[in-house]
Amino acid sequence: MAEISARRRRDVIDALRRGVVPSNGLDVLAVGLDRFAPALDDDLDRVAGGSGVFKAVRGEYGAGKTFFSRWLAERAKRRGFAAAEVQISELETPLHRMETVYRRLVEHLSTEQFAPSALRPVLDGWIYALEEDVLARGAVAEDDASALDQAVGELMERRLADISRTTPGFAAAVRGYRRANATGDRVTAEALAAWLGGQPHVAAAARRVAGVKGELDHFAALSFLQGLLTVLRDSGHPGLVLVLDEVETLQRVRSDARDKALNALRQLVDEVYAGRFPGLFLMITGTPAFFDGPQGVQRLAPLAQRLATHFDPDPTYDNPRAVQLRLPGFTIDSLVALGMRVRDIYGGSRVRERVDDAYLAELAHAVAGRLGGQVGVAPRVYLKKLVSDVLDRVDQFEDWDPRQRYELTLRTDELTAVERNAASAADVDLPL
Repeated sequence: MAEISARRRRDVIDALRRGVVPSNGLDVLAVGLDRFAPALDDDLDRVAGGSGVFKAVRGEYGAGKTFFSRWLAERAKRRGFAAAEVQISELETPLHRMETVYRRLVEHLSTEQFAPSALRPVLDGWIYALEEDVLARGAVAEDDASALDQAVGELMERRLADISRTTPGFAAAVRGYRRANATGDRVTAEALAAWLGGQPHVAAAARRVAGVKGELDHFAALSFLQGLLTVLRDSGHPGLVLVLDEVETLQRVRSDARDKALNALRQLVDEVYAGRFPGLFLMITGTPAFFDGPQGVQRLAPLAQRLATHFDPDPTYDNPRAVQLRLPGFTIDSLVALGMRVRDIYGGSRVRERVDDAYLAELAHAVAGRLGGQVGVAPRVYLKKLVSDVLDRVDQFEDWDPRQRYELTLRTDELTAVERNAASAADVDLPL
């Protein structure tokens, strides 16, 4: 296992203790993902070279879709990319309203150096990079503030030329943001950064300074995404990994909203392939029912054709380069392997002695059994129980032995709806 810092160790263990996917350190928990790494690294290379890439990840609940997408984002950020994860939902982030999706993207935008939202640091880094480019040419002295400001403005105009033709509002707001920063007007700079991030209800006075009007709509949001990709690239970030998570929620919305959302997704996929978004790695995640069922992708034939991928019953030879990637989910063996990694991250000689591989297998079988034998539903509960009920106690109490003192219990209030359904199914006696 790769070395992990004390801080990352604490972050990983604390997240598992709470039953959530860690926000970093996922490489040390990645069990069974090595087969995808070469193809995804090739895709990241293509994105860094100015192409756009689209991937769809399918898997049942518990297969690790969220983990997979965050693992990819973390892998990309180590290469300098920016990343954002957007949870699709009917009320808060409907997919057919791209202005809302864009706003959530900016709110969750992060880089290896900056936590969400990283928009302002990215903008500031871009302006700094423009200044460095001007000074590197040697035509302007660093102490000539007036000439430097003019040269940076001219270079900015050239960089923004393509954006200005399609989205003059984005370019105007960036210019206004730079002027506000240069004059020390922090209030206006913050307001314009918010407007660039798609936030509604930005003060009219700040918008007048930059000469922009109104709020972002569905079509302008796609152009703003182009502008953001340009700024990211020029500020030293080779691309953006955008994850649209839980798109299967579209199956539960009204039919008219569902059709609009599916068409918006089709439009977004087409424009990625058409080269409108150079430097974008777009990934969606969903259940097999969303990709194959009548209320999902299959409802829109053009989208179904674009995502069509053949899967054999045996996932061993799945193609990692295909547009759809299948996560086969956990088995008892892979669950135990994950438990071994978590135990090693936790550390401590007493922990390794009392929570041996055999006990990890016993706990995995017990959790899966309490969830109706559905191993794919078990990882979250298994890891939460392992850390909070077993490892923490072994670490804190010298005489505590899990084989003698621990009995697995699952309360309904600690389970998700899917986990509760699995646990309930295990309690039903069926006449044979």
